[in-house]
Amino acid sequence: MSAGSMSIFRDQPKAVWATAFACVVGFMSIGLVDPILTSIAEGLRASPAEVSLLFTSYFFVTSLMMLVTGWVSSRLGGRKTVLLGAALIVMFAGLAGTSTSIAQLVGYRAGWGLGNAFFVVTALSVIVATSRGGTMAAILLYEAAMGLGLSAGPLVGAALGAMSWRYPFFGTAALMGVAFVAIALFLPEQPKPKQKISLGAPVAALRDPGLFTTAVGAMFYYYAFFTVLAFAPFVLQMSAHAVGLIYFGWGLLLAVFSVVVAPRLQSRFSAIGLLSVCLVLFAVVLAAMGFASPLGIAAGVVVSGALMGLANTVFTEMALEVSAVQRPVASAAYNCVRWSAGVVAPITAPLLAATFGTEAAFLAAAAATLIAPAFLVARRRTLGRFGVAPEAAEAAPESAPASAPVVLAAVDGTAADARVLEQAIELARTGGSTVAVVHVCEEEILDGDAADATSIEEADAIVARALERLAAAGVEAQGEVVRASAAKTAAAILAIARALPARTLVLGTRHRRDPSNLVHGSVADTIKRSAGPALTVVMVAERETV
Repeated sequence: MSAGSMSIFRDQPKAVWATAFACVVGFMSIGLVDPILTSIAEGLRASPAEVSLLFTSYFFVTSLMMLVTGWVSSRLGGRKTVLLGAALIVMFAGLAGTSTSIAQLVGYRAGWGLGNAFFVVTALSVIVATSRGGTMAAILLYEAAMGLGLSAGPLVGAALGAMSWRYPFFGTAALMGVAFVAIALFLPEQPKPKQKISLGAPVAALRDPGLFTTAVGAMFYYYAFFTVLAFAPFVLQMSAHAVGLIYFGWGLLLAVFSVVVAPRLQSRFSAIGLLSVCLVLFAVVLAAMGFASPLGIAAGVVVSGALMGLANTVFTEMALEVSAVQRPVASAAYNCVRWSAGVVAPITAPLLAATFGTEAAFLAAAAATLIAPAFLVARRRTLGRFGVAPEAAEAAPESAPASAPVVLAAVDGTAADARVLEQAIELARTGGSTVAVVHVCEEEILDGDAADATSIEEADAIVARALERLAAAGVEAQGEVVRASAAKTAAAILAIARALPARTLVLGTRHRRDPSNLVHGSVADTIKRSAGPALTVVMVAERETV
């Protein structure tokens, strides 16, 4: 991304802001009800187990609909699917505020889950399709909306819930109603996907051993996730404002560690190793919460947000890349299985607490958390590159032995490419070298979904332009496009350099004012730090413009 990407939050179409605002409201719903769970129990004279059914019904419908929403959205198109989801959220969130019994409220939350399923399956693709400044700009906007929604949800729930437990539901309906009108006015019709998804595709996808292993491992982890989300508020014994602040801290750490910290750790450690350490630490936190005071439980909730952020991102990358299954289908299958834990945990945790004590509920969650990495390790052979160290996992494409020294030029489609190619041409002419051009088609991993920073067509065009420039200069060259997660771009380039083998690597310097550096760190800086003595790294800056 060029330096000009600093303006990604300016000059965006109104359709992008309308959809991003709706995403904020959608993500708010995850933590919105936590501060008001005890108020709902008092207002509707319900037990904690009955109130926890709010999560069970919501995620039961969301989980099942993951098998259907891809089929629907591939036929309706993005605009109609987003509007359908937003309309259902408005209707059922509003009805939830009018509930006179816990059974009514649970039923309306199920309808809310239906709307959420339709909305989240298409929101990212809609933002990507309508934004200016490239796909990465759209991804960063989506990530910003996710972080704001996750952290703001508990605060909004606390502020409105302090007046009445009904107000957070009415508030959500009103906010999503505004978003619905904005989307209807400003979002143009979206082209339907070229390839339609069949109804049975997500279930069939689970036959893949790697995807099955990842989804089941995530299901055990998400049992603990929903114990913290749906059960912990009952044992905090604090006001709505206090619970709201606690879950604000939880949501903030969840977003930061998911978007910023996880990608940096993924580039250094294997997925299964990172998950094992993360989940063992999470199990320790949960076990401690079982015997802690309310303040200790509050601290555990906040700390768990960081561990959850790491786990969510790593599990998502594994689910979407461990098999050859199409990304939308793999995402649907994975989300269906992992969200099923949201059906079981909210019921089981309060029942265990009522029968055996609070510590039993948290210890059961800790046990489920430990089962997850044990299951992954036991079936690590099905996980391919995710079960080994990063150096072994980054398999470079096979290259024929070079008859002359090779200069590797890494191009990214920005203005810096001109200087990179000029330097590569000069080095090739001086040293009698050939030039290999590589472009990494980056995949940005989000919670339960992913998006390519550049399309394959755009990536091919970037390499084709570079080869044309080299041919015009009379330099022998070859080029290729490789795919890698954005967190592992530097590792993918270095793997190609080793496979050629290349003596020199030429690439652009860190792009100034590039917000993606905050997420993954600079590719140029990572390569310079990790290249080793056998590879000479030459970094060039794009020309200053007047």
